[in-house]
Amino acid sequence: MRITFPTITARELTEHPGARIVDLRSPSEFAEDHVPNAVNVPLFDDVQRALVGTLYVQDSPQNAFVAAREIVRAKIGALVSDISAATGWTPDAMDFENRVDSLTGDGIERMSSFLLAADADQPPRDPVVFHCWRGGMRSRSVLQFVRELGLRDATLLEGGYKGYRAEVMRQLARYDAPPLFVLRGLTGVGKTLVLRQIERLAPESVIDLEGLAGHRSSLLGMVGLEPCTQKTFESRFAARMRRPLGPALIVEGESRKVGDVILPPRFWSAMESATNIELVASVERRIDVLTTDYLATERGRIELRAQLPQVEARMAQAHIGPGLVALLDTGRTDELVRLLLEHYYDPLYRHGQKGKTFAERFDATDPVEAAERCIEWCLAQR
Repeated sequence: MRITFPTITARELTEHPGARIVDLRSPSEFAEDHVPNAVNVPLFDDVQRALVGTLYVQDSPQNAFVAAREIVRAKIGALVSDISAATGWTPDAMDFENRVDSLTGDGIERMSSFLLAADADQPPRDPVVFHCWRGGMRSRSVLQFVRELGLRDATLLEGGYKGYRAEVMRQLARYDAPPLFVLRGLTGVGKTLVLRQIERLAPESVIDLEGLAGHRSSLLGMVGLEPCTQKTFESRFAARMRRPLGPALIVEGESRKVGDVILPPRFWSAMESATNIELVASVERRIDVLTTDYLATERGRIELRAQLPQVEARMAQAHIGPGLVALLDTGRTDELVRLLLEHYYDPLYRHGQKGKTFAERFDATDPVEAAERCIEWCLAQR
C-alpha cells in the first residue's frame, strides 16, 4: 500500500494567505525561526527530540523509532487537541492510541515505504499545512493521522522547514530593491516615530528594519525589545518584500548590522546608493524621545541598568561624573541621557555618516508634520 498526500511548495505557500500552518518541530527549532504565522505543535519536546536523535545515531534507527512511537502514543490525545485548537478543526471519533499502534506496528522501514508524499492532487484553497524539518516521518505520520480523523485539507509542505528556508534565501538573493529614501539623523531625533507616521499616512511605503530585527541598532538597542535571530529576521524581511510596496519606499538609516542581524546584501547596496534625508531636533526633544524609549517601563529600566557599564567603559571617565548607573538610580535621567547623547551616541553617529550627503532636511519635533513633508517631497522626486 502506498499513501500519498497533497503537497505544497514553499513558493506556493506564499500565494495562500489563508493557509493555516502547523510546525511540528521542537520548541527550540521553532524559536530559532519559523514560517510567518505558523503555530508550533511539537511532536517531541527538546529533550525527547535529543533522546530520539541520540538513539538513531548511537544505537539504531529502529530503536529510535520505538522510542519515538512510545512518546507519541503517550501524548497523542494532547497532540490532536493542540492541532484542533490551532486549526479550528474538530477530529472524528477514534481510539487514538490503537491507531498509533496500527500505523507504527510494522516498524520504521514499513512505515517509510508506504507514507510517501506525492502530488496526489492540487493543494486545497485554504490548506492546513504541516511540516517538520525536511518533510520526513514527523510530518508525514501526523499528516496521515489527522487526515484519517477528517482533516481533509491537511497538506504537506514539500521539503519541510528546510525547503522553506531555501526559498527565503532564494528570494533574498534575487530581490531587486526599488529606489530608496533613507531617513538619517542623530540618535533621539525620532526617526522611528516619523517612519511610523509615514506608514500610517502612506501604507506600504515603509520598511521598518528595526521593527523586523527587534533591535534599535545600538549597544543599548535591545532595551525593552525582543531581538530575533538572523534566520527569523530574514524570514520577516522576505515576508515584507512579498507585500505590495508604496510609490516611495522609505527606511531608517542603519549600518550593515541591526543589532546582531545582518541586512541582505542586495538591500544594503540599495541603501548605500539611496537618497538621504536628514531629520533634526533639539537636544531637549531628543532627551524626551530616548527617555520614553528606554525608561517607559520597569523592564526597560532594569535592562538599561544592566547595559550601562558596557557603555561607560567606552566613554571617557571625565565626562561621567558619579557614573551612569548612579545617575539612573538617583533619578537623574535627563542628565544620564544627555551624557549618552553627547559623549557616546553623537560621536558614533558623526563618524558613521562621514562622506554622506543629504538631499533634504526636515525638523522631526512633530512626527506627523515631518512625515507629511517627507511623503510630499519623496513623491515629488519620482
